[in-house]
Amino acid sequence: MKKILFPTVLLAFSGTLHAEELPENLPEMVVTATRSGSEAKNSLSTAATIYTRADIDRLQVRTLPELLRGSTGVDVVQNGGYGQPTGVFIRGTNADHVLVLIDGIKMGSVTTGTAAFENIPMENVERVEIIRGSQSSLYGSEAIGGVIQIFTRKGGDSETPKVTLDAGGGSYYTHRSAGTASGKYKNAWYSVGASHLGSDGFSAQVKPADQDKDGYQNTAVNARAGYKFDNNADVEASFMRAQGTNQFDGYNAQAENNSDFVNQVIALSGNMDFTKNWRSTVRLGQTNDEGRNFLPNGTFSSLFESTRWNASWLNQFNVADNHQLIVGSDYRVDEVNSTTIYQQKSRYDAGVFGELHSRLFDDHFVNASVRWDNNEAFGDYFTGSVGWRFNWKHGISVLANFGNAFKAPTFNQLYWPDAGYGGGNPNLKPEESKSYEAGLVGDHNWGQWELRAYHIDVDNLIASWPPQNIGKAQIEGIEAEIGTDIYGFRPKLTMNLLNPENKLTGQRLPRRSNKTIAFDVSKSFTDVDVGAAVIAQGQRFDDVANKTPVGGFVTVDLRSSYHFNKSWMLSAKLNNLLDKNYQTVSGYNTADRNFFVSIHYNN
Repeated sequence: MKKILFPTVLLAFSGTLHAEELPENLPEMVVTATRSGSEAKNSLSTAATIYTRADIDRLQVRTLPELLRGSTGVDVVQNGGYGQPTGVFIRGTNADHVLVLIDGIKMGSVTTGTAAFENIPMENVERVEIIRGSQSSLYGSEAIGGVIQIFTRKGGDSETPKVTLDAGGGSYYTHRSAGTASGKYKNAWYSVGASHLGSDGFSAQVKPADQDKDGYQNTAVNARAGYKFDNNADVEASFMRAQGTNQFDGYNAQAENNSDFVNQVIALSGNMDFTKNWRSTVRLGQTNDEGRNFLPNGTFSSLFESTRWNASWLNQFNVADNHQLIVGSDYRVDEVNSTTIYQQKSRYDAGVFGELHSRLFDDHFVNASVRWDNNEAFGDYFTGSVGWRFNWKHGISVLANFGNAFKAPTFNQLYWPDAGYGGGNPNLKPEESKSYEAGLVGDHNWGQWELRAYHIDVDNLIASWPPQNIGKAQIEGIEAEIGTDIYGFRPKLTMNLLNPENKLTGQRLPRRSNKTIAFDVSKSFTDVDVGAAVIAQGQRFDDVANKTPVGGFVTVDLRSSYHFNKSWMLSAKLNNLLDKNYQTVSGYNTADRNFFVSIHYNN
């Protein structure tokens, strides 16, 4: 692997010697990092990765896990192909330490504690923000590792409707079709869309007796509309629903189980200026995560349905030219409806928070936040964070962050009744963390780079089944990324070095790779776009005792697009060029060499 990685690193860094000026393509606003969207990126100390719709199209990704894979500080594991359970780890914390939002509404299963990344339709996504590091002081429980927010497509700025159409197919009899329409009419805007992704798939499990194909079907619709009043107030409503069928391998290698799933998000928000310096936002929403499981003979087996009711009130005050104060409150009710009888079926969490963003002495920026949560099951929790950034005149910034966070155990961890598979533990304590981070950021004519180091202490970590608080975990890591422009070639290199350790046993926390290097390069010619991506990951372990190793791997993907004219484009992508046989979860296959070809229309 070193023979492959070393020239890749050398290529990316040597680009700085003959680089042209790099066009700025990062959004000025990073909504998730502040909950207000009012802070420019060069005033934040928070680590953020932003994917726009243009990035999604350029990378030709068909699923959200495919987009997240290779992102700085993010590790993705999957139990097979399309539609199979997916774990997303940020900075080595647990998969259920990642808070997921869609249009500002918290989503995810209250039983497993994770979101169904594999079911979120990419055709309906306009933008993805990944915020790394503790965010509990803004969002409450679940944000120990960070926050991922997905924004659905929003109406355009033209009264002529903008239409997009997409259709394609590829390996494993995979097929996709999608269409959207968006625009505005006077003070109103709208966006509607529908998509379908289907695949015969491949066998998820490696077992020799299990050679069946695990197929997947996902049909989704979304709509988003809003209206702006003459007094600068506005209202907006959004809806997204994905439903389909997923085949998966049961505990018996020859048993082909099926599940019907529904993931749905409904949101309603309103903004209003009460005074010149006071803007208020109210947001209401509901998310639904439903799975109905069936035995191989088609007999209904079980139902798990999670419903999360969300309400928030955010108030933004411009105290002075260089000081902004945000005060808000959240209320959430989590409910579970299941054929499995849980001891408790609902709980609420109410939170109040405040954050301050200040600019001091022109080049120094300070952001601080504090939050109080009252959780029905665990009582009161106080969290806080503080960050500092100094922008040096030579294009280099110095930054530091500190924060603490907590995570309430899930319904499965607390109340799972089936002792045969290890029951829940109602005596569990919430997980608590403290995190420290320092870094350097460079923004120059030739490109941009970041180098960050972090240390996370987690008390009462839950990292095993049957669930128990293992004591303390310590996670240390380094993140680095650099991007430039070399005569129209746009290379970007990222590196993650990680040491996630169970301090009680000295073992590495399961399913985390200790090193990842990702390299992506793209180039646009007159009518043709080309690109390539390389991801290399080191070994990981699939169990707490570190007795089940999962080997490292290197994958190479190639992509190309041809523009017939300004409206029509043909694209093709070849994944796993080297036909690498690898796993991210022990005993579960990943895709071998495969391709996908599609045609796009955009007026």
